[in-house]
Amino acid sequence: MAYVATRGGERAIAQSERLYRAELGQIDAARVDTLRKTLPMLIDRVMGEASLYEPDLAALALAQAGGDLYEAVLLLRAWRTTQPRLSIAEPVLQDRLFTHRRISAAFKDIPGGQILGPSLDYAHRLLATDVLRGRPFTPAPVDPAPTPAPACQPSLAAWQKAHGLVADPAPVEVAPDDIPDLTREPLLFPAKRAHTLQSLARADTGGMLALGYSAMRGYGSAHPTVNELRLAEAEVRVRHPRGTVFSAGRVKVSQAEVTSKGKSGLLELGFCATLGWNEVKVISGATLDLNARGAAKGSPVEEEFFLYHTEPVEASGFCIHFKLPHYVTFQSSLDALRGAKAAPAPTKPEQVPA
Repeated sequence: MAYVATRGGERAIAQSERLYRAELGQIDAARVDTLRKTLPMLIDRVMGEASLYEPDLAALALAQAGGDLYEAVLLLRAWRTTQPRLSIAEPVLQDRLFTHRRISAAFKDIPGGQILGPSLDYAHRLLATDVLRGRPFTPAPVDPAPTPAPACQPSLAAWQKAHGLVADPAPVEVAPDDIPDLTREPLLFPAKRAHTLQSLARADTGGMLALGYSAMRGYGSAHPTVNELRLAEAEVRVRHPRGTVFSAGRVKVSQAEVTSKGKSGLLELGFCATLGWNEVKVISGATLDLNARGAAKGSPVEEEFFLYHTEPVEASGFCIHFKLPHYVTFQSSLDALRGAKAAPAPTKPEQVPA
């Protein structure tokens, strides 16, 4: 693909950026704080797709980008690359997550019980137009639970495996220091399991939804049922150079396991997890993970297809780059078109009667 340089437009380019900034107005700490407090789900999505858990920086990126999600993710990823890596946290165990919401659509009476937690799944979708008339919308207070659920909940998949419902996957012993890092290593196919899960964790939510939905509608081989969906906080435990393991705080995480009956007669599981709370993303990602095994080349559930095409920064960058000057390539196409129109039409050979 050929390009040409645009000359003499530095002032115009500078003014173009100033116009964009002028539309946004002044950005200060109060504005960033308001975004962080009022748009928690959007902040979570930016952090998940940027692979960086920092709510204040995610809110700043959104403010600076004027709400352009892809620009905000790019800003946060770019900032992330400038920071040193201090340590690698201990593995997070599912049954040690501080759980806010945990449901299963496959089993009613799961160990630990269903915990609805924060959700709009059962709410009426009514727009609070009274707010525009000066009457604030104040949510009803939450009633205290008579018996609070335990903070940590057992793994449903572990319970299923103990009852012979799910085949144990091949054991993979990987030391934390040996886990590959997708931000430092290229994605190659067939992808390592760690690369697959990392790609799904930071993939574009909308892209994953579109491809996951296509699998749900029949373009995949397995129709999923949500085995377990969990919104939780994970404790970040790191090891001090002197050997002591301590907690550096908690981060919000969401995870989903979906299931379908496999050819072996046992249940097969698909899995996805990400930073922040994003149920649509993890259900879609787990659906793609479940359908990827044995998927046909070029199908929407083939691993190479959905991992490449749900990379938000690369995909949005490639789309946006089409706005740049393509004068040479387009002129070449026009020259070929004009040449074809100017050339005399080929004459058909005369038919000689038999």
